[in-house]
Amino acid sequence: MENINVEEMDNVVVLFAGDSGDGMQLTGTLFSNISAEIGNEISTFPDYPAEIRAPQGTLGGVSGFQVHIGSGKIYTPGDEADVFVAMNPAALKINIRKVKKGGTIIYDENSFQKNDLTKAGFATDNPFTELGVSETITLVPTPLTNLTQTSLEGFGLDNKDILRSKNMFALGLICWLFNRPMDKAEHFIHNKFRKKPAVLEANLKVLNDGFNYGNNLHLAISTYSIVRSDSTLPGKYTSISGNTATAYGLIAAAEKAGLQLFLGSYPITPASDIMQELALRRDLGVKVMQCEDEIAGITTAIGASFAGCLAATNTSGPGLALKSEAIGLAVMAELPLVVIDVMRGGPSTGMPTKTEQTDLLQALHGRNGESPVVVIAPGTPDDCFHYTFMASKIALEYMTPVIVLTDAFLGNGTSLWRLPKLAELPEIKPNYVPADLTGYNATTRNEDTKVRYWAVPGTEGFAYRNGGLEKDYYKGGISSDPENHQKMVETRAAKVKGVENMIPDLEIFGNENADLLIVGWGSTRGHLMSAVVSMNKKGKNVAMVHFNYINPLPRNTEEVLKKFKKVVVCELNSGQFAGYLRAEIPGLNILQYNKVQGQPFTVTELEKQFEIILK
Repeated sequence: MENINVEEMDNVVVLFAGDSGDGMQLTGTLFSNISAEIGNEISTFPDYPAEIRAPQGTLGGVSGFQVHIGSGKIYTPGDEADVFVAMNPAALKINIRKVKKGGTIIYDENSFQKNDLTKAGFATDNPFTELGVSETITLVPTPLTNLTQTSLEGFGLDNKDILRSKNMFALGLICWLFNRPMDKAEHFIHNKFRKKPAVLEANLKVLNDGFNYGNNLHLAISTYSIVRSDSTLPGKYTSISGNTATAYGLIAAAEKAGLQLFLGSYPITPASDIMQELALRRDLGVKVMQCEDEIAGITTAIGASFAGCLAATNTSGPGLALKSEAIGLAVMAELPLVVIDVMRGGPSTGMPTKTEQTDLLQALHGRNGESPVVVIAPGTPDDCFHYTFMASKIALEYMTPVIVLTDAFLGNGTSLWRLPKLAELPEIKPNYVPADLTGYNATTRNEDTKVRYWAVPGTEGFAYRNGGLEKDYYKGGISSDPENHQKMVETRAAKVKGVENMIPDLEIFGNENADLLIVGWGSTRGHLMSAVVSMNKKGKNVAMVHFNYINPLPRNTEEVLKKFKKVVVCELNSGQFAGYLRAEIPGLNILQYNKVQGQPFTVTELEKQFEIILK
């Protein structure tokens, strides 16, 4: 038998891309899950097509899935792919810039015919020459379509159904290339298609044929081995998307608080998966109401909150705009509410499958009147569990709406997640009305914390009336007195400000005397962290702070930011967080680096920018 060159690597980036009907998201997800199951760190970036219903084989319909696998901590899906699986010429054209020098392109040669090339806008019969593909890149033509058709002969499937399975042939081939265990792959496919026996059988056959194809022919390329990290904490691990982690964070918080979880929602890309995941959890007492519009979604949640549930609603940017009046109602009524905004490119309908940090100012200020809410932003897909849990805790203990800002990159992306034990999670103590309290009304509160007491309807002796008109601070009845309004506005603001007492201080990653401080918030964490690590290895003295708590800011924010001579705020918008920091900290001198392309940062572009600033 021919000796196979097995290349051991600390990390590797794999990119799957094809038409929106080629199953790239499923293939990438399964490969990521397999890798997570065997103990590799992962970070993924599912890149959905800009036009969901674009004609087959065209540039607008390309769907991609990039995964970064490593033996140590992985912060990003990677800038460039070591291995690129291209299912058609359009996928090649869109993604060729993402393939590193010395990388490998495996492509379906059956889908690179003249008609396919024409639809992708190629002028010649040689797309690789036309694109100027580097000679350092190894090209591996593979007849994926024909091999899949041969594999499924005699299964009684029509050609359309057969072609739907070619992604499984590609998955089997990649499992061989990276020494992934086939039993894990088969397990995930069983779970995915167990209710469709014919589809299950066909996919298992094609999967194994793909593996055997690589194993028998060796494809004239190296195989890769990525070992499990010894630093991984003991426990049970899985890959998890940000949307799923968000759903689990709500479930865990409800369990910890001893409350029923209610979600009132309207489906919207890219947030719908949260609702879908929670709808599956009736076994845990979760109630989900799919409403006819965004306003109904949030108002049913407010009703559930008034009734004593942990209440939540989820949406994206356009939906958050529609929910603004109802969020103001929850602010006025001082009811606990978790609002999850999975941000996307905009404005309006915009680019629903693409990622941007464009809703920050809307979350902070996008309501009429003085209506402050707590704003939190997770940094990684697995982070979404922790920060959604904390959002629930804050909402219940401070009787306020809390907005959680994730985005399409976090919501659809995945990372390795260690399943927590419920006992490890912080206690949640809703601010219930004390049993011995006398003279209770709608505005009765703890005067130290300014938090209104929560009397769930039906609590004997604590009947009250609530609503959207201004209340008298002392009596709870409707009031239009100017001084009282001022007092209520200041009280609600002081209550939200008080949340800073339970959030951690900013931590500086790197040298406190660094020449440059890099500042980020939310989903930019991984790319910024990777850039900082890389630059410090090159002898550049840079440090970083990252914000997950936006309103209120950590108590030491001003102290930290004014410690450095040069500060640059990096975000996927035109400078919303930078403007917010300038407003909150007078005299703050900061630079900006902004990107608004519907795509996350790359580590390479960040390093180039930081090099310029340091000069």
